[in-house]
Amino acid sequence: MTVLTKTNIDKGLAILKNTQDSKLITNLNSCVHCGLCGESCIYYLTYKDPRYLPAQKVDLITSIYKRYCTFIGKNIPFLTNAKDLDEKNLKEMVDLFFGACTMCGRCNLHCSIGVDIAYLVRTGRMMLAEMGYIPDTIQSTVDASINTGNNMGITKEEFIDTLNWLEDDLKDEVNDEKARIPVDEKDKNILYTLNPREPKFFPLSISAMAKIFYAAKESWTISTSMYDITNYGYFTGNKEEASIIVKRLFDEMKNLNAKELILAECGHGSRAFRWEGPNYLKNKYDFKTITSVELIADYIKTGRIKVDKEKLKQRITLHDPCNLVRNGGIVNEQRYIINQIAKDFVEMTPHGIDNLCCGGGGGQLAMSEYNERRMAIGERKADQIKNTSAQIVITPCHNCVDQLIQINSYYKLNVQIKTLAEIVADAIILE
Repeated sequence: MTVLTKTNIDKGLAILKNTQDSKLITNLNSCVHCGLCGESCIYYLTYKDPRYLPAQKVDLITSIYKRYCTFIGKNIPFLTNAKDLDEKNLKEMVDLFFGACTMCGRCNLHCSIGVDIAYLVRTGRMMLAEMGYIPDTIQSTVDASINTGNNMGITKEEFIDTLNWLEDDLKDEVNDEKARIPVDEKDKNILYTLNPREPKFFPLSISAMAKIFYAAKESWTISTSMYDITNYGYFTGNKEEASIIVKRLFDEMKNLNAKELILAECGHGSRAFRWEGPNYLKNKYDFKTITSVELIADYIKTGRIKVDKEKLKQRITLHDPCNLVRNGGIVNEQRYIINQIAKDFVEMTPHGIDNLCCGGGGGQLAMSEYNERRMAIGERKADQIKNTSAQIVITPCHNCVDQLIQINSYYKLNVQIKTLAEIVADAIILE
């Protein structure tokens, strides 16, 4: 953390004083403190601490806005509960905005008047980013992306070695010496991205997608210089760093002259590039951008790949990633896919856009200082899984995969956690 100075305070307040941001001003002045948001928040439901009410987080940033941006707040602050942007309140902002919110957006869904609470929390994070108050743990992840090209700091040589042995395995699996994982090839139909956790910890996810591309006879490639779809700059609120990460992937699309960008199974990464990216770059994309979930669903619908419904006999349930489903609108595609390859699919309660966050979003997995809270709020997801009696939990997001694996171990669920691509690859019929 940096030393708090007037210059730093002014940088943070500049965000609140942006009178051109009508969305911000509207949301700052709209909360009626009804408290309905509390029943939607996994932090409040777990701890029953009023500090964790989403409305309290809104009130924290609103009280600072009133102190510096309204007449009464400037002159008679105690009448409106206006607060100074001082060390005490900054520490509270860090603890609540970073340590007690995944920005899942479920509170938005249940707000009686539609306040975008997650947006206000992200605004608070943007203020903290401007003032140098981002937790070092999550900032180190962004630094790795900026300095090495991926958030795991994987070297190019290590990445290529991984792809080479995965290609050898692919040839054996499909019994075809011509099967490939194409690298840095220009003029392909698809440029496919990855979450760096795949080459580092979950290489079978890459194999699964390569098998799907092989079966679909797809024209595709992976870049060795910019393949990372994650963007933790979105979580820290540092627009400049988030923009750098988006721009690099945008430039690599142009460099390789691919027609479509396929976003790997990463909820926040998909949101950051697909929906926030054009705002960061102040420019529309002139190429098609979709998720691998949508692509796989299209492959099955159009007959480009064929799957065997008899191969998967275990009971399956689905965890809906917040940024992909509630905030991204991809709800039906994964259900269509699962229903084509599974005979026993049981939904969680609740599910879809109302599903509970797994607890790993918002950068929580990167911030070890909040691990105890993260596992505590994960109990509700554990209960959801138990209630389905499923043997396999599918989720199309590697961030969620990581959190669910830890929940599985911590709460002794004894289930398998798999990505969507992995179960599709297992069910593919190769001609």
